[in-house]
Amino acid sequence: MSNFGIQGQLLEITVVGCNKLKDTEWISRQDPYVCLEYGSNKFRTRTCTDGGKNPTFQEKFVFTLIEGLREVNVVVWNSNTLTYDDFIGSGKVQLQKVLSQGYDDTAWPLQTKTGRYAGEVRLILHYSNAKKPETGFAPSAPPYVAPSAPQFSLYSAPPPVSAGPPYPSPATTYPAPSPAYPAPSPYPSYPPNSGTYPPSPYPPPPQPSAYPPQPYPPPSAYPPPPAGYPQPPPQASPFYPPGPYPGLYPPPPRY
Repeated sequence: MSNFGIQGQLLEITVVGCNKLKDTEWISRQDPYVCLEYGSNKFRTRTCTDGGKNPTFQEKFVFTLIEGLREVNVVVWNSNTLTYDDFIGSGKVQLQKVLSQGYDDTAWPLQTKTGRYAGEVRLILHYSNAKKPETGFAPSAPPYVAPSAPQFSLYSAPPPVSAGPPYPSPATTYPAPSPAYPAPSPYPSYPPNSGTYPPSPYPPPPQPSAYPPQPYPPPSAYPPPPAGYPQPPPQASPFYPPGPYPGLYPPPPRY
């Protein structure tokens, strides 16, 4: 980015216009113009009639650069017909930026002879032989690339198993739970041993007989009724229907 060796090179300066100039007229509008001076080279713009405080010029001038001279003098005047021109303001344009970057469009301030603000002049400077800086720089180290996480398919295969389980594996066998009730035996049960139980204070109930029950004893087997107890009526014979008259009947004939 060196600007050495500018001797004899060309510098283009375009006078765009002025802003907020000090007004030197009391009745009519002022007619400003701009003068540029670089070494022994002097240029003047046309007069902007009735330009007032914000004249516009849009004029370009070419200067031959001089080694060691890094500024251009600019002066703004008000043109008069009958009297001398009125001084509005002056300033200095620095060339360091345009010589290093090749372009400068700064607005430069103007001052009166007493150092007061007198407005500004807008210039566009262009230098085609400037050594522009490189737009890119090679990195000192390769860029960091984050390692990509391993990608696993959701359906094709399960993810790989790690070298060791992060947590202890649970026990593979457990004791069989004890049954709450004993399992039923496939064989018929037998009566318990009566010898292991104490004798019962009550007699055992009568066991039913395999034969038909014995008939009741005949009436003669009962004890006689006490004295004075009325005798039961005689039993009717099963072979004859009951008659209207009491008494004994002869036995039935034998066959």
